[in-house]
Amino acid sequence: VFVCVRDRCWSYLGRQSREQAISLRKNGCLYTSTVQHEVLHALGFAHEQVRSDRDSYVSIISRNIKPGKEHNFLKRQTNNLGTTYDFNSVMHYGKYAFSKNGQPTMLAKRNPSLNFGNAHTMSNIDIALVNKLYQC
Repeated sequence: VFVCVRDRCWSYLGRQSREQAISLRKNGCLYTSTVQHEVLHALGFAHEQVRSDRDSYVSIISRNIKPGKEHNFLKRQTNNLGTTYDFNSVMHYGKYAFSKNGQPTMLAKRNPSLNFGNAHTMSNIDIALVNKLYQC
């Protein structure tokens, strides 16, 4: 069940009906990266950190996640269309996303000091995913 919240940026994941709602609050959502992020949700793309292959690339630090926010880190069965995991994706949350204590909620396995989740625009892999899925 989705609850409409007027003061946030959001989109349903994938097409829901004849029209696709995307919420872009005037103060806080009108950035290239946020608009692209929400449009990618509408096109059917989930967050990068929930990819089915994510455990090979990131560790989720559950003890640092705010109660009630764990769903943002639940791994999903995803069609990755032959692309590699993308730390530069506009769909990737930052390593401190939903932290309850200022400690990381995700760490890159190959380089735990890697900073990610701050893309300002779609990555080359984001673009490749859209092109592959929609056969562009």
